[in-house]
Amino acid sequence: MALADWFSTFCSNLQIRDGGSIATRSGNITRRLNTDFWATTSDTSHSLYVGSYGRNTAISGISDVDLIFQLPYSVYRQYNSYSGNGQSALLQAVKTSIERTYATTNIRADGQVIQIPFTDGVIFEVVPAFDNDDGSFTFPNANSGGSWQITNPRPEIKAIRDRNAATNFNLVPLCRMMRDWKNKWSVPIGGLLIDTLAYQFIENWEHRDKSFVYYDYMCRDFFKWMAAQDENREWWRAPGSGQYVWGKGLFQYRAKRCYNLSLEAIEHEMATPKREWSAKQKWREIFTADFPD
Repeated sequence: MALADWFSTFCSNLQIRDGGSIATRSGNITRRLNTDFWATTSDTSHSLYVGSYGRNTAISGISDVDLIFQLPYSVYRQYNSYSGNGQSALLQAVKTSIERTYATTNIRADGQVIQIPFTDGVIFEVVPAFDNDDGSFTFPNANSGGSWQITNPRPEIKAIRDRNAATNFNLVPLCRMMRDWKNKWSVPIGGLLIDTLAYQFIENWEHRDKSFVYYDYMCRDFFKWMAAQDENREWWRAPGSGQYVWGKGLFQYRAKRCYNLSLEAIEHEMATPKREWSAKQKWREIFTADFPD
């Protein structure tokens, strides 16, 4: 198996395999909410995948699926007129609606979302929201007495999609591989920050138009780039939306460790004769067992 095949297989292993069950559950939730709030039985209207799944950067073993459900503006007027924490009341109303479909599930209204846990470990997090004229969403925050907040995921989804296409579809695999690295090394970094850093890095990466045969270089160079990020920096700007993306801890040290491991892996690859087994073991120190042995 050649180098390109290693990374092609790795990226294939990272792809979500239970997309059908996710789509079915999303359809059930959407149909229920449409029935109760829009008087329609559509299983697709008014809902939008957001988060890693919406940006197409989630990997196999995903633990949460984020779904925005757009409510009629009349519902905003109704709950905004409450004298105390209409946001909490709105979350409870949406929770009650979903419970009509998933009656035996331990559904929770938690701060800003309705959490629907399934027995396979996947948790749907539904955000009830209102569409704004600029394409952003207003959503309820029931914490601290209640407030309305703004989120703007559509430009983020578009920015990732457009840059992925502009870089020979290399951005999304990079985001996915770095999620696998995060899982292997317990890196304190969120999914949106991974995508933000990868988006910034690949814009000017010299081999962005290549494919799997350059993925060892792509990982090496991205680890080096991440390791050089300012450790005092607290936030970055999300692609497309420009929203703040806050850091969760220092990822630079682990990136530097894996940059050094990638150098060793590439040294094995370039040796004469090639030490392919040793190279793969180094990559498997960086990534999980989804990297082929």
